[in-house]
Amino acid sequence: MAGDDETTIATLQTTPTWAVASVCFILISVSILIEHALHLLAEYFNKKRRKSLIHALNNVKSELMLLGFMSLFLTVSEKSIANICIPKTVAETFLPCKSLTESVSEEETKCEDQGKVSLLSRKGVTELQYLIFVLASFHSLSCLLTFGLGMAKMKRWESWEAETRTLEYQFTNDPRRFRLIHETSFGKKHLRFWSEHRLLRWPVCFIRQFYQSVSKVDYLTLRHGFIMAHFAEGSNYDFQKYIKRALEKDFGVVVRISLWIWTFSMFFVFFNAQVFYNYLWLPYIPLVFLLLVGTKLQGIITKMCLDSHDKALVVRGTLLVRPSDHFFWLGKPKLLLHLMHFILCQNSFQLAFFTWTCFKFGLGSCFHGENKDIIIRLVLGVFVQILCGYVTLPLYALVTQMGTSMRTIVFTEGVVEGLKRWRRKAKKNVTLKNSELARPSLDASLDNSPSFNTLDTSFSIDTDQPSPDTGYFAVEILAEETVSTKQPELSQKSGSFEGFDLCKTS
Repeated sequence: MAGDDETTIATLQTTPTWAVASVCFILISVSILIEHALHLLAEYFNKKRRKSLIHALNNVKSELMLLGFMSLFLTVSEKSIANICIPKTVAETFLPCKSLTESVSEEETKCEDQGKVSLLSRKGVTELQYLIFVLASFHSLSCLLTFGLGMAKMKRWESWEAETRTLEYQFTNDPRRFRLIHETSFGKKHLRFWSEHRLLRWPVCFIRQFYQSVSKVDYLTLRHGFIMAHFAEGSNYDFQKYIKRALEKDFGVVVRISLWIWTFSMFFVFFNAQVFYNYLWLPYIPLVFLLLVGTKLQGIITKMCLDSHDKALVVRGTLLVRPSDHFFWLGKPKLLLHLMHFILCQNSFQLAFFTWTCFKFGLGSCFHGENKDIIIRLVLGVFVQILCGYVTLPLYALVTQMGTSMRTIVFTEGVVEGLKRWRRKAKKNVTLKNSELARPSLDASLDNSPSFNTLDTSFSIDTDQPSPDTGYFAVEILAEETVSTKQPELSQKSGSFEGFDLCKTS
């Protein structure tokens, strides 16, 4: 009888109704508070016109919804999963621990009668639910922490941006002054004996990411190159705010856990088997990739300086670097964003798995083995998190703007909406004008000839441009002298927008 009492589990039939009602009330209250907090945060972003952050917040909500469905599916299919029996020889492969735990549930007893074991016990399913939730939670927290550290680092760039509007800066970078590239501050930093040799340049770029990863001279030079490539000369465009908007948009991509990220996380769980000795190599993967990305970003800055030096030895005013996609791997700046995404996910998954095993099984469990495993995982996880957020992320935000194309976020949200309305109105006006001109030509063709040469094609807009949703856009206006006198006035007013040259948009 004593043994029967120990195995008796209380159900809702033997639980007081006030206890069930109290637990439900607490769960509902906490859920409503979280939902209300997210709603207030969305309203704040909407008030500040931060659509990129609203998009990131919606991605977080979708991830939470996905977790809810996964948890519900595991709960419903818990008994069915435990009823799946596999041979013991298969169950003893790729174990995180050396020995198997004894089975006590009804489903596992059923499998034991067949000389087999359950694919995943009911207790294992419950533990898996905790693991999935912890993984996703740590990923979201890791992205928020990384984004916050990056914004804190870029805060100092505001003073550098304000300096570009001072008379002292304009006098120092007077375009009427001519200097040798070696005499400029940017040239003195990057044109050294090691710059021409790849084997020497990579170690120097590797070391530079640990001190002054983004110096003042690098920021001002890349800013000048970006403005000269996409804007009219002398424009007072706020480059620092543009980088912040770009980073906010990329944050919406990073915070989302896509299918391939979930796939890598499952591989991470699989390689925690004891036979792989994962503590010797698995914790180092995010660190290696992060150092590789940081070295590449530093190398791009140096290569831009070498490219300018090869084209001209004398500069007028500020040294001009020319943005181009060929500086990046495979000619795709977005590839670095996907690498950053992978680094953040893998590091957050390792920290989450470490936290889950510590609280669920203790520090002395087989998941850790020795104290050095705990120290390696914890130190590397924290180091990668800080290095990625405070060093590599600001460097990435600056250098990836030096691609060939310009993103739509170069404009503020109000300007983008204005351009979209202007484009829709222009297309509508052209359609109406062409339809009005087509009617008389059709009537004349019935009496004279089938020719439609009288159709006026003096005004056209190329509508086969990429959608603004792709992140890049182009505007092209073709006007001839046969257009009415109102058209030159329109083109004169819309030809530039606060120093922005439409002809340079790609």
